[in-house]
Amino acid sequence: MTDKRDLVILGGGLVGMTLALAAARKGITSHVIDRADPAELTADGFDGRASAISTASWNLFTNIGLAERLEPHGCPIASIAVTDQLKPGGIDFAPAPHEGTLGRMFANRELRLALFEAAREEERIDWHAKSEIVERKRDAHGVSAVLSDGTELHGSLMIAAEGRGSPTREEAGLAIAKWDYSHRAIIAGLVHEKPHNNVAWEIFYPAGPFALLPMLDDSGGKHRSALVWTVDEKDAAGTLKLSDRAFLAEVQKRMDGLFGTIEAVGRRASFPLGFHHTARITAERLALIGDAAHGIHPIAGQGLNLGLRDVGALVEVLADGMRLGLDPGDAQLLQKYENWRGVDAFTVALATDGLTRLFGIPGKTASAIRRLGMAGVERVPILKTWFMDEARGVTGDMPAILKA
Repeated sequence: MTDKRDLVILGGGLVGMTLALAAARKGITSHVIDRADPAELTADGFDGRASAISTASWNLFTNIGLAERLEPHGCPIASIAVTDQLKPGGIDFAPAPHEGTLGRMFANRELRLALFEAAREEERIDWHAKSEIVERKRDAHGVSAVLSDGTELHGSLMIAAEGRGSPTREEAGLAIAKWDYSHRAIIAGLVHEKPHNNVAWEIFYPAGPFALLPMLDDSGGKHRSALVWTVDEKDAAGTLKLSDRAFLAEVQKRMDGLFGTIEAVGRRASFPLGFHHTARITAERLALIGDAAHGIHPIAGQGLNLGLRDVGALVEVLADGMRLGLDPGDAQLLQKYENWRGVDAFTVALATDGLTRLFGIPGKTASAIRRLGMAGVERVPILKTWFMDEARGVTGDMPAILKA
């Protein structure tokens, strides 16, 4: 007997698996197909790969039952310091005590462990890990994915959650605007002498942003941060090949003693930086979420949060429609999702791109103008509050599942 489910989710990463769990809480069933090995993705150790979880995203995790599992592993972000080369005239985004934090930092490993553990226990999720898709089918009657072992999984709606290089998006012929920043983000975990005091630092240098993100101390009480260092593509290979000692020296120079001595650096990883935005995020019985739909610069740490907003909107649209007896792949529901997410995602993407270009302009005059502008924002409370609300993800038309 064919096990037909409501959704066939292609990609079981942070966004795809969150969608499956959020849908399950609404009684929506799914097949989740992912090529990765969960054991590799959750291997022990801190390698610097971490994500900022906004207030709205934390509400989502709370509402799908993950908060208790995740709470001990999150480092609160008390404030965000934005500065041009550590010169005077920066911005300190610090909410009032009654407003709570600006979000939480989690090692990606901890997010995956929580999601995977919950998925294994959820009967509405049929998880196919370490599986290759060889064929995708969509027609007026439903969707299916054929795996390399011949298994064919059926559903009513296909979800592309495979990331930036989504083969499902390409196969569907959905037009995409994209460009390459010719920069690469180098990621590493740092152990340092002084505490970070729960401050996230965004230091802008002419070559690109240099972000220091607060993480929980390790079991021995050592202070830790995640580094996201943007370098020119032509310099990336050389930077990655530096010895630990030389790499630490370069990092220390850019930090100018912020956290005292850098005592250790974890394994380095890197990925190219680019922008892409899909003109449409739906097609016949198909919806795109997360990086399959839009990819932005990590300058504001909003990439994952943008994908989780997709999750919230799509689940709400589907749940409301199915209560009325509509099929999950109904064109009206997909259009509603398209209308809801299209403008918000595009606005965030353009704003992020604009910031990237603004802070990338070299020269002392450009730096002085930027610092003057930031000093102006620092002196206008209503502007600071707006920026902080954007960082929290609590502006605009929010899905109910993203609310407290």
